Amino acid sequence: MTGRLEGKVALITGAARGQGRSHAVRLAQEGADIIAVDLCAPVASVEPFYEPATEADLAETVRQVEALDRRIYARTADVRDLEALRAVVDAGAAELGGVNIVVANAGIFTFGDETHKIAEQSWQDIQDVNTTGVWHTYAAAAEHLLAAGPGGSVIIISSLAGFKGLANVAAYTTAKHAIVGLMKVLANELGQHGIRVNTIHPNSIDTPMVKNRATYRLFRPDLENPQADDAEAAFAGLNPMGKAWIEPVHVSNAVAWLASDESYYVSGGQIPVDGAAAVH
Repeated sequence: MTGRLEGKVALITGAARGQGRSHAVRLAQEGADIIAVDLCAPVASVEPFYEPATEADLAETVRQVEALDRRIYARTADVRDLEALRAVVDAGAAELGGVNIVVANAGIFTFGDETHKIAEQSWQDIQDVNTTGVWHTYAAAAEHLLAAGPGGSVIIISSLAGFKGLANVAAYTTAKHAIVGLMKVLANELGQHGIRVNTIHPNSIDTPMVKNRATYRLFRPDLENPQADDAEAAFAGLNPMGKAWIEPVHVSNAVAWLASDESYYVSGGQIPVDGAAAVH
């Protein structure tokens, strides 16, 4: 533990598993205490694609953070419900001593339809979670963040789809572009308070959202039941570094840097963690 975030509190949404858990553990390694939030329940339009996180997953995040001798306040809440989210953040801030860092990580992913064939509910669910949910996350934490004063950091997890127009991924791509616009607004609003705001843009990450049979079939439609090994070469072709699935910790390292004073004047940035996929 290097202590770059000693004495700070980080709010992380989507913290039960995947990137969210990785971010929580990585920031705890740097000395931060954690407010961890996750829905831990299914979203109907996502169910055909991958399994949702569970309360057992969130409990494992708690275990890993506490093993680092850091405090964690973990609760289930839906980022689509501002009042419920605000109640969790307020309670967590009261217990842990405020909020200095916001990591808006919660998101869902569906894909595969031509844009004019996307189901209305599927489109709406992604906008509600991936766009409005990010705004809700900031809104729920804003007063605490402002009260904490200069040095705060808002980190929004976007995607390669926040850079590029990915065919047959319209709803997700639209949302990931939209939160870049929100980031730019907040960077201008919060600069006067010494608070930085940035987006991070990962490529395919080694998490259940990406590594599942639905995505394997997208890349290997020639196979009836493709597995990870079958799809690996196709995923690796998405970036010139030839990496199929990036380990979550590499995104979390960028989160930790943006959360720390080492990035004190970095604001309004779109930080790629994608093996140069955006420029390939």
